[in-house]
Amino acid sequence: MPATPPATPKDLFDLLDRLAIAVVTHEHEAFYTVEDGREVKDRIPGGHTKNLFVKDKKDNYFLIVAEGDARIPMNAVHTLIGARSRLSFANAERLMEFLGVEPGSVTAFSVMNDTDNRVKVVIDESLLEHDPINCHPLTNTMTTTISRENLLQFLDHVGHAPLVVALSESQAPADGA
Repeated sequence: MPATPPATPKDLFDLLDRLAIAVVTHEHEAFYTVEDGREVKDRIPGGHTKNLFVKDKKDNYFLIVAEGDARIPMNAVHTLIGARSRLSFANAERLMEFLGVEPGSVTAFSVMNDTDNRVKVVIDESLLEHDPINCHPLTNTMTTTISRENLLQFLDHVGHAPLVVALSESQAPADGA
């Protein structure tokens, strides 16, 4: 478990306010997969994310943030992101320890809990074709809409400037960009 309690959605919103980052948050039923959230996502404009918390055999951890419909070739990603071996999904204990969230609530925002910088953020380049971008605010019962630039600003502020790499081909058209 983390030495300090993980951030809550309120902590996240307070930080975003301090950074003068405007967001809009929508409450909804919990969902755990991209398909489960299809109805909600259809009502909220912008790119929607899926997040993969993975590790290599040397215990290097990565948070891959991609567009919800993107297909990520897991057998080849390691060569694109600097991993030392093929990737596997990290367990729920490490998820809570490093990112402070439960399975189903993984989000780009969760790296605010990674104060030891154990997790490298990787954004699939096609996600950045969308503006705005939608992420869970540390819980899967809400979706927060943030501009592409402000998401990158947030990540930089919390010490997790992302590696942006073309990992996939998105299955949906880009919004607005």
